[in-house]
Amino acid sequence: MKIVIIGGVAGGASAAARLRRLDERAEIVVLERTGYISYANCGLPYYIGGVIEDPEDLTLQTPESFFARFRVDMRVRHEATAIHPERKTVSVKNLETGEEFEEAYDKLLLSPGAKPTQPKLPGVGLKKVFTLRTVEDTFRIKEYLNAHHPKSAVLAGGGFIGLELAENLRELGMEVIIVQRPRQLMNPFDPDMASFLHSEVRRHGVRLALGHTVEGFAEKDGGVEVLLKDETPLRADMVVLAIGVTPDTALAKEAGLELGLKGSIVVNDRMETSVPDIYAVGDAVQVKHYVTGQDAVISLAGPANRQGRIAADNICGGDSRYPGSQGSSVLKIFDMTAAVTGVTESAAKRAGLDADAVILSPMSHAGYYPGGRLMTMKVVFEKSTCRLLGAQLVGYEGVDKRVDVLATAIHAGLTAIQLKDLDLAYAPPYSSAKDPVNMAGFLVENLAKGVVKQFRIEDLGRLPHDGSATLLDVRTGGEYRRGHIEGFRNIPVDELRERLGEIERGKPVYVLCQSGLRSYVACRILAGHGFDAYNFAGGYRYYDAVTGEHRLIESATDCGMDK
Repeated sequence: MKIVIIGGVAGGASAAARLRRLDERAEIVVLERTGYISYANCGLPYYIGGVIEDPEDLTLQTPESFFARFRVDMRVRHEATAIHPERKTVSVKNLETGEEFEEAYDKLLLSPGAKPTQPKLPGVGLKKVFTLRTVEDTFRIKEYLNAHHPKSAVLAGGGFIGLELAENLRELGMEVIIVQRPRQLMNPFDPDMASFLHSEVRRHGVRLALGHTVEGFAEKDGGVEVLLKDETPLRADMVVLAIGVTPDTALAKEAGLELGLKGSIVVNDRMETSVPDIYAVGDAVQVKHYVTGQDAVISLAGPANRQGRIAADNICGGDSRYPGSQGSSVLKIFDMTAAVTGVTESAAKRAGLDADAVILSPMSHAGYYPGGRLMTMKVVFEKSTCRLLGAQLVGYEGVDKRVDVLATAIHAGLTAIQLKDLDLAYAPPYSSAKDPVNMAGFLVENLAKGVVKQFRIEDLGRLPHDGSATLLDVRTGGEYRRGHIEGFRNIPVDELRERLGEIERGKPVYVLCQSGLRSYVACRILAGHGFDAYNFAGGYRYYDAVTGEHRLIESATDCGMDK
């Protein structure tokens, strides 16, 4: 059997290795149009910033090492130019010699990945306007930095690559502005959780121009002007387009394969395309979202590698199935870590799910052990069933650990309440006796059983200020004086029982504290004395981060530009 693989990075390389492990006699040919195989896309910004010093560390394998281990014919600088399903061949061009030929196959695996989204704007092709997707892209940027020592950069796009590159360019001492049309960074997060990311990048000197539309680029005075709709242009020494990726499926389209979202290749759970004997994996394919069951395009290395393995199993006569993608991911943003799995609350509601969320601010480990830091967790669940739908975490140590636990719980079909029963490892340097994941389960259980009722940040504008309800802040007097929500009166929780007479009976009481814990205690005290109490999800710390961000977005200072 002869298998031809188009694309030798994540999915393609994984498939090739698995094919050889399953079939020692198969002829395996990999066609890769770049000069590199099996490289780490996620590591590219860190080479630009100097964190990864040796360029060879970016490639997990070379064509030579791959052949030595697996006897796979890795042909770099070979571009597949057409697929001919009717005669089971692929047209190929050797990019170094110009030679063109056809390669026959018994089975064909497409792993072309995705290409940087490049809008058709004036100036996209300027020499100082870069994209970052391949090793060659990385070297071009690095060579430009070394040769010209630019002092400023505009990054068009605030996703994974944009934020990682922003951090690394700032570490080189450059001025960095991120500009994009969406009014938040990192679309996989809800806007409230993205607020914490905005604060972190601003704290490290990155300026944000959110909600602005790029209309083109122009060379001026030795630099680049970024032309914005209805705004003063931004000027920098270089520009990097990081506005997302698009499935690279021109070959599949021309060959008549069925395409789906964003032009992605439609596959079944065996990674088979609509054409017999042709499989597809990675960033170019349409998958089912594991939580919603809806079609999705999720460009992440983990799913691509697993899909490559599944396709190889099936090519060799097995019956492996891909259950869908959850979108689990983690990101380093300067000193902070941000992670997500499943669906956001807003995405869940768009999918027609009756979603709710709990928000908590636990410590990364036991509070009495030195070095603990707060994290913010948002756990999304379905109201009627408490089915766990997703989670977002922002913090420092321990964020990656918790998101992996939550991702596993979603995959296992646990409810949000069952999080309370997970037997998680505890020692003071690493966690608390009640792990943050357990705490999320306790919160959801309390809501489901009516032990506590909550109100959310979006409800604040609807709270009555006419005396028909009591708005209560149960933090200490010092905390209250340092900042509070207008209309909320202060009675510290430890004084509440003695001051119940100050709260009018027969009216609902809306309670908040710094993180939601003391206000929960206050709600139980009030409920025990016959009051109808509601706890504010997330606490004042969360409120201050989110509303402070909204104030910035609504003001001219948000764009970070000189007016």
